[in-house]
Amino acid sequence: MAKQRIYKVIFFNQGQVYEVYAHRVAQGSLMGFVEVEQLSFGERSQLVVDPSEERLASEFEGVSRTYIPMHAVIRIDEVERVGTGKITDAKGNVTPFPVPGFGPGPGPQR
Repeated sequence: MAKQRIYKVIFFNQGQVYEVYAHRVAQGSLMGFVEVEQLSFGERSQLVVDPSEERLASEFEGVSRTYIPMHAVIRIDEVERVGTGKITDAKGNVTPFPVPGFGPGPGPQR
C-alpha cells in the first residue's frame, strides 16, 4: 500500500497564523490560490483538549476544499504524520508576499 502524503500548510489570515494539515495540496483552478483538500485534525481521543485546535476544527467543519490566496501562504511542508493544528497571533515580522497592484489609477498617458 502506498504511503499517503500529508502536508502542513501555514498561512496568514486576518492577523493570525493558521497551521492546518491536509492530504492534498495543489495549485488551485482559481488563479492565485492554493487549493487545500481533505483537512485532518488531531486524534479526538486525547484527554487534553487544545482550544486552538478545537476552534480550527469548528471553523473548517463541513469544508471539503478551501482556497488560500497564494500571497497568504507562509510555508507548505510534506510531513510524516498529522500534527496538532493551531491558530496563533501573528507576532514579530510576518509580511505577506508582495503583490503588484492592479487597482484604479491614472488612465493611459496621451
